[in-house]
Amino acid sequence: MEIIYKNLQENEISRELFRHFVRHQTVVKCRRKENGKWIIKDDPFIDDWSETDYKFLVSCLRNTAATGGLVYAAFCEGVLKGFVSVEPKLFGGNHRYLDLSSIHVSEDMRGKGVGTALFRAAKEWAKAHGAKKLYISAHSAVESQAFYHKMGCAEAAVYNQSHVEAEPYDCQLECKVCEDDS
Repeated sequence: MEIIYKNLQENEISRELFRHFVRHQTVVKCRRKENGKWIIKDDPFIDDWSETDYKFLVSCLRNTAATGGLVYAAFCEGVLKGFVSVEPKLFGGNHRYLDLSSIHVSEDMRGKGVGTALFRAAKEWAKAHGAKKLYISAHSAVESQAFYHKMGCAEAAVYNQSHVEAEPYDCQLECKVCEDDS
């Protein structure tokens, strides 16, 4: 099974692109910060996207591509199986963050290296665009957190308040885009 990776342009991003994409995730435990300490907590729920969520996602990804950000996707037999997006505007002062605004792998392709390849591409793109670090407002599911930690992410030195307000249960993370950066 060959995976093809490519940058997506604004005009390639539509609801149809996601017709066979399976967002579904059964979450049992989450990583949460309580009283200044990270804990693993039972918080079962099923995460999936509604039609409204897909329309919003398409709008956001089209905007990212249109404004000079990265939208990079993985395809298997012509079907979208994963994607990552990075916004083009630096923030965070000396931290020089670029926002990894989304990374998702279709349920049927998880654990096959697609997410790792997408994340590495995002890091390379961010480095080439002047960032020291990627900023990630990350889903708190323990499986998602295990992936981010495997990728070298740690708690963000500076929190992006708009992300905290939008997703209060997300873990605010950062990842160096090259090893010699602080």
